[in-house]
Amino acid sequence: MQTSSVKLYSLEYRQAKTYWIAALFMLGNLLLPQLCHLVPQGGMRWLPIYLFTLIGAYKYGWRVGLLTAVASPLLNSALFGMPAAAVLPAILLKSVLLAVAAGYAAARSGKTPLWLFAAVVLTYQEVGTLGEWAMSGSLAAAAQDFRIGIPGMLLQIFGGWFCINRLLRR
Repeated sequence: MQTSSVKLYSLEYRQAKTYWIAALFMLGNLLLPQLCHLVPQGGMRWLPIYLFTLIGAYKYGWRVGLLTAVASPLLNSALFGMPAAAVLPAILLKSVLLAVAAGYAAARSGKTPLWLFAAVVLTYQEVGTLGEWAMSGSLAAAAQDFRIGIPGMLLQIFGGWFCINRLLRR
């Protein structure tokens, strides 16, 4: 798995490009969940709201990731009622953790090995599960992604890696 010819960026908030790219990833985070929600438990199983946050933060830096992480769940909830307002804090927490973890991993390594995508996904899920448990008081509810969302975590790992290494190389 070749990782050396992928260019990673760290866009600044003062650049218009940051907002345009974040808007594209937000659009992806609006459309993919709608497709996944066409099947029963599609959102809980495929965790679609996180995929473009991961790609944006890893490829273009934590600022793009953070914009995408915060705006995507809020827009989805406002426009489509999903995620439900009750679970929005936990999803926002996990989204922000993902943006920070992916941006940090990309900036520190400068490379895109598959194992690092796995580490990023497991990190945000584990820390996010602890945070969700603290918020909800229910370990069972907090661990839902580990019970139902394994396909979504695999999609993030392999799909995120594929998008950055094969589709967004430059």
